[in-house]
Parts: sequence; C-alpha cells; structure tokens
Amino acid sequence: MFGARTLAKKLVETTHYSLSTAAPERPDRRQDERYVSLLRVGALVMRGRRELCLIRNISAGGMMIRPYSPIMPGTPLSVELKHGETVHGVAQWSDKGLIGVAFEQQIDVLALLSASGDGPRPRMPRIDLSCSALVRRDGDVFRVRVVNISQGGICVHCDADLPVDANVVVSLTGLHAAASVVKWKDGDYYGIGFNRVYPLQELMAFLKEQQQEEQTRQAVA
Repeated sequence: MFGARTLAKKLVETTHYSLSTAAPERPDRRQDERYVSLLRVGALVMRGRRELCLIRNISAGGMMIRPYSPIMPGTPLSVELKHGETVHGVAQWSDKGLIGVAFEQQIDVLALLSASGDGPRPRMPRIDLSCSALVRRDGDVFRVRVVNISQGGICVHCDADLPVDANVVVSLTGLHAAASVVKWKDGDYYGIGFNRVYPLQELMAFLKEQQQEEQTRQAVA
C-alpha cells in the first residue's frame, strides 16, 4: 500500500497499477533509496532489439519502465507482458534510468490483471484510485481520500489522527464494510489492513465501476 518508502522496514518496491487514462509523469525524488524490487518484468522491443525491462507502474494511458539501455524521448517501442499481451507506445521522457511511455491506444488495466490459464490466481496487486471512503473508529466517522487498494488493505489520506494499531471499519461504495486495523502512519497517509481479504470477484466489480467513472470524467473533461 502507498509505495516503497512507507514500507521502509521491508524495503520492497512493487509495480503499481492505475485506472487513470493518463500516461505516467516523471517521478518525485523520494524514491532514491535502494529497495528490493518485486517489479513486474516485461520484454522491451525497439529497433529490432529485444531486452527485459522492469515495469514500475502502468495505467490505461501508459507506463513507467526501467530499461537496461538508454532510450531517447520520441523512440517508438513495444512491451510484451507476462501472458503474451503486447502494448505499443512512444517514450515521452527519460529521467535517471526511468522512461515514461505513452501508449498508442488505451488499454484495459483490469483485463490485464485478470489471470489467464487454469493455474491458481495470485492476489491482486495495489491499484491506485481517486475516490473517497469512510473510516469509522469507535463513534467517530472520517471521510478520507483513497490512494490505493488491494485485496488485503488500503492506503488513505486523512486529516484526522488515527493511532497505529487502532481498530477501524472502512466503507467504500460498492464494497462491504471491512473491519480493519491501522498498520502504519506517514504524515497524513495511513496504511490500513483488512482483517479479511476481499474476495477477488467483489473487488473486481468495484474496480470496474471505478474504471467507468474515470472514463466518464475523462470524457467530459
């Protein structure tokens, strides 16, 4: 939840997914520390050359990757993902080893997350969101901004002071209320772990509604 810097004890960086239709912007410099990388791997193809790359985040409109050779802005390229999906785009910017790629056509991030084949499904990774939720602690209810969500927890921005280890209930429209525990705090950001993992089908249905709302917002913007 939230990102590698808030998980300093574990020092883990994982791929983020977003329902946004925009290509990723340049990262801030908070990610300069070294982390154990669990980023998704892709096969980068450009100018007839093929090599591996690490996918730091991916949205409907683009991705941020870490290649193993320099890529100049304006370079057309393709990235083959784990199950054979190929996305095509153009490098938009280069910053300290990271490349921002804008896709030629928007992709369905939720379809990308759907497991293929008959093997067991891994847990869904974190999904960046832009919506509100309610967090109840005892008799107090706080409206918070959702930063990202997974089957096992949620990261929120909240002006109220929530103690670490506090028992809370998280409510989002479209999901059943979840008894939870505040796991960590970083300024006004909180990582909240659900006591029970959300069923994949329920969370996917919720995310599809969020995806439709995001597409509607982009259409009227």
